[in-house]
Amino acid sequence: MIFIFYHYYKIEEEHTRENLFLEMKNYSLFFDNDRFDIDIVQRDKKSKFYELYFDKDSLFILIPFPTDQDDLLKVFYPKKKYKALLYTIKLSILWQFLFLSFIAVLISLLFSFYVLSPLRQSLQLLEVFIKDIIHDLNTPLTSILINLKMMDAKNEEVESITNSTKTISMLHHNLDAYLKEIAFEKEKFHLKKIIDEQVAFFAPMYNYLNWDVDIQDTVIKSDKNALARVIYNLLSNACKYNTSKGFIKIKIDKNIISISNSSYGIKNPSRIFERFYKESDRGLGIGLHIVEKLCTQLDIEKELEIKNHIVTIYLYLDKVTIK
Repeated sequence: MIFIFYHYYKIEEEHTRENLFLEMKNYSLFFDNDRFDIDIVQRDKKSKFYELYFDKDSLFILIPFPTDQDDLLKVFYPKKKYKALLYTIKLSILWQFLFLSFIAVLISLLFSFYVLSPLRQSLQLLEVFIKDIIHDLNTPLTSILINLKMMDAKNEEVESITNSTKTISMLHHNLDAYLKEIAFEKEKFHLKKIIDEQVAFFAPMYNYLNWDVDIQDTVIKSDKNALARVIYNLLSNACKYNTSKGFIKIKIDKNIISISNSSYGIKNPSRIFERFYKESDRGLGIGLHIVEKLCTQLDIEKELEIKNHIVTIYLYLDKVTIK
């Protein structure tokens, strides 16, 4: 559209010059138009009659005198007025361009809404379907966990089932947190207990990793379940994408939680907290996105650091720590 209107402006500019030229020729015959002025100039060998010329002050044509071979009649039009004419043309074309652009954008938006409407409806149905599944999973998961507590916890098979059920339960909570806004309930609790529970859950499953846990007990005021999901997702990610003889290091120092793990490297560090982004076929790609979402809602700042294939995520608890 810009090219079309620029071309249109050039055509209008040329038409304006042609009209001025024709009007000057008519004026030279009848002298009946007060838009133009006249002057007498000396003939030049290069001068051509009835052609449009430009100088720094005007547009003009040269007309010969029938009885005088040395002087010429100069009919001219001030360049200031000529520029004013071009400015009026530009303004008119600009308004046309803006109006047509608005119409084009409006038509594009309406067409986009029309085309994307089936996709939007499908996504809404899918979201409702997932919410229904999550709601239906809640009851049997709770029942399984309650019954497992009544069984022999020292039995390896029971312990394995318990761990698997807890994994499914945490995935259930992740999907629930992803699909809807949950009202947080702030309470005072010991951070060490939350971390110890998560380490106790993951360490047996990933016993080939070297676990280094150095945490000081810190009392914070926040949503206990939400922060537990943050720690769970960070540890889950650190375990899944670790090396075969790697390590996980958890440390609390000056109200900062750092979770480090060995890694084969991250291709796009700036994207790891994006929704559905993943660098392998494992997982759903929502774990770290939920960390991003929960940290924002809990008023916890986070930072990612990658040095020599060691990935570290820092959680800054200054705003939630009780001093």
